Amino acid sequence: MNTHQPPRGRLAPSPTGAQHVGNARTYLIAWLSARSTGGRVLLRMEDIDSPRIKPGAAEQALDDLRWLGLDWDEGPVVQTHRLALYEQALATLQRQELVYPCTCTRTDVERAASAPHPEHEGPVYPGTCAHRRVADAAALGDQPFAWRFRVPDELITFDDAFRGPTTLNPCDLGGDFVVWKSAGTPAYQLAVVVDDALHEITEVIRGDDLIPSTPRQLLLYRALGYAPPTFAHVPLVVGPDGRRLAKRHGDTRLASLRAAGVKPEMLVGLLAWSCGWLERIETIAARELLSRFRLNAIPTEPFVLTPELLQTIGHDGTG
Repeated sequence: MNTHQPPRGRLAPSPTGAQHVGNARTYLIAWLSARSTGGRVLLRMEDIDSPRIKPGAAEQALDDLRWLGLDWDEGPVVQTHRLALYEQALATLQRQELVYPCTCTRTDVERAASAPHPEHEGPVYPGTCAHRRVADAAALGDQPFAWRFRVPDELITFDDAFRGPTTLNPCDLGGDFVVWKSAGTPAYQLAVVVDDALHEITEVIRGDDLIPSTPRQLLLYRALGYAPPTFAHVPLVVGPDGRRLAKRHGDTRLASLRAAGVKPEMLVGLLAWSCGWLERIETIAARELLSRFRLNAIPTEPFVLTPELLQTIGHDGTG
């Protein structure tokens, strides 16, 4: 990270669905981290997962951010407009034989995996196609295939700005991973590394559900010759049952809060209180938190959003 330049952070909503209170908390933390030190903020729309993109979700995400009082200096950058850059990165990996064509379907991988695995991480890829070289792709003809990155069996350590030193072996987190899908589009891991590197992002603040992605992305940074940013993984917002926010917890969509007449300063106040920046829930604008922001004040446990807390900001959670 270049200490002589202001930090560069980013907000990166995905238009695969509506933004909710959990997203808002992470966006607020990321925005304040950059703004509180005079940094710049990039807005990126992560829309490469085309089968799951919801019509109108991108525009709604922009409205949500503006409603929260979060602005940006650059963007929105749209990933589907940057496919040529991802193709160039793939070619770089191919020249190094760091990727190989894989014809395995998701079902094939599930069947071949012998060890149980956490649902959110998926099974460890068994290496069925790892014997292949880049040149073998030509012999596959019309058979669909993805490009997988060869993951070395090594410990990857990074200094998480929130969690401290973190060491993981990507072989235990899914093993060889897809960087280019059989549909002919880049996978998340490759696209996000290329985007953050080319936009010179110096700090990435995101939910701790993405911790398993970090060692994979660090391998890509190394392979592509990019300097990685600083990572900070903050706890998620969960429902009373301890699970990440979903429909079963009521309507926590930001668009629904807006429609119900909830003041953004009230939601920001709730989120600021949850992060330890306010002693009690009160109305406050995002910009008023700049002097109060401290990453290390945020509790290490997930923030439990209860129906009672939703009622304190004037929303009953029913939509």
